[in-house]
Amino acid sequence: MKKHLITSAIPYVNGVKHLGNLVGSMLPADVYARFRRQLGQLDGSETLFICGTDDHGTPVEIAAQKENTPVAAFVQHWHDFQADIYTRFGLSFDHFGSSSSPQNRILTQHFAQKLKDAGLIDVRTQTMLYSKADGRFLPDRYVEGTCPKCGFGKARGDQCDGCGSVLDPTDLIEPYSSISGSKDLELRDSKHLYLKQSQLVDKLRTWIDAQNWPNLSKSIAYKWLDEGLEDRGITRDIKWGVPVPPEVFGDDFADKVFYVWFDAPIAYIAATKEWADKQGLDDSAWKDEWWFGNPDVQYTEFMGKDNVYFHTLSFPATLIGSGEPWKKVDTLKSFNWLTYYGGKFSTSMGVGIFTDTALELLADIDNGPDYWRYYLIARAPESDDSAFMWPDFQAVVNKDLADVLGNFVNRTLQFTHKNFGNSVPASSGNYTEADQACATRLNDILTRYTAHMENAEMRRSQEALRELWVAGNEYLAEQEPWKVIKTDKERAATILNLAIHMIVLYARAMAPICPFSAAKIIALFPELPAPTSMVPAAKGTPAHINTPWAWPRSLKDFHATLPSLTTFQLPEGVLFPKIADEQIADWESRFGNQKV
Repeated sequence: MKKHLITSAIPYVNGVKHLGNLVGSMLPADVYARFRRQLGQLDGSETLFICGTDDHGTPVEIAAQKENTPVAAFVQHWHDFQADIYTRFGLSFDHFGSSSSPQNRILTQHFAQKLKDAGLIDVRTQTMLYSKADGRFLPDRYVEGTCPKCGFGKARGDQCDGCGSVLDPTDLIEPYSSISGSKDLELRDSKHLYLKQSQLVDKLRTWIDAQNWPNLSKSIAYKWLDEGLEDRGITRDIKWGVPVPPEVFGDDFADKVFYVWFDAPIAYIAATKEWADKQGLDDSAWKDEWWFGNPDVQYTEFMGKDNVYFHTLSFPATLIGSGEPWKKVDTLKSFNWLTYYGGKFSTSMGVGIFTDTALELLADIDNGPDYWRYYLIARAPESDDSAFMWPDFQAVVNKDLADVLGNFVNRTLQFTHKNFGNSVPASSGNYTEADQACATRLNDILTRYTAHMENAEMRRSQEALRELWVAGNEYLAEQEPWKVIKTDKERAATILNLAIHMIVLYARAMAPICPFSAAKIIALFPELPAPTSMVPAAKGTPAHINTPWAWPRSLKDFHATLPSLTTFQLPEGVLFPKIADEQIADWESRFGNQKV
């Protein structure tokens, strides 16, 4: 049985994520996972969608210190906060784990042991800045100072936010500790572990050559290989992280932790074990079934382009170097940037729309999260960067969701109710050339839509979905049941029967992209199975929707998995309230309408 393992790049736990983070990995991964689950109703395949928070590293330790909060408590707060946001956006993770979990600690130390046994770990001495006032070595982000390239006064030890240059802490002019502000720093030697990636170049290149990845993903991987893949330091002199076991690596490493980008990808595996442990399953349920030598598993990763290096080279080097048959990625779907009016979204600088704010803006619309989901998939930055702009958001939502889909559903059901009550009018079975042409058109679109979904082509999938909606509107406009009913009620009944079935078809087809709206539409038909909630609602907000409806791969498949429809209900209120010009003007005033 085919099994689809899907992971999204795990978001950093520190703070609220912006819409660029959402569309750059988690949302398209969710759309793909929902599609795979629906298709599994037909082909029997299984899907497991795993994510979590990236809990370690210098930034979170600094942020916790600034708030005078224990790091573990700080991490737990933001993990829960983010989990709630993603639930409200309808992200259907089977498990949303944490890289600071005991499972990830054990697995990370396991991989380090295996790499050491394979002769792929080297001990090297680094010269680092040491703060006498703080009594500790200062990793890159614990050091600030003046950028030697542009003169920006608050450059960090890893990069300058003023000019974007990549830096080393020792490059900074007048460096000081970002913890205490002390300038009483000196250079001292510190021992660290290095993963000898240079010894794995041939194996990595052979593996990458065999992969069918998008050009963006492969080109980034080859660039690093062609320029010469260097050995990588995998330990840091900080407190918060997966501890390096001194019994394996010696007493020099008793106070060190593994580098965040060594343990963070391993958290995909660990989160799957968290999922199994939570259900009381044994190790075979997560390891043998999903991660360790099972040829039936198809593994798809979603991420922004800045994470491609770690997932095409660094993480695979760990898996390959271990000498064990761990599952490596088959399809790596990478995304460019979503910009805010052409400028960067920035968590650190507060530029752009953040996920909590986005939900608040449409909180009075019960399917409001779908407005964001639909728009972001329509503008997914797949082949190039894509710009978020408020008027564009309004135009896409109002035209596609309200005018095309919402209008079709409303006028079909309202006209049917007026002439046939709450009964779905029976078809005569006498189908005209126009009916057959519409069916052929729908089948063609469904074939293309399915292919786009299987290839995780987000924008093309959204375009095909919209084509389905347009086909229904054009069929209704051409057949004019409001005129036909005056002379041939039987023919009008057939037209409306087909249109009502199209409504259900649309609900199934839109469920991966717009699950809340799909559930609202399905609820209009009492005979159809209702969606279930995969997790409890958090803080009184909607739980995300797990759709039990088979994917409409064709009209034949659609009808074969559809109970008979005899009754319906009219929607309560408007399915897709429009976004008003006054709202856009207010949001532009609050958040800006130009490149920053």
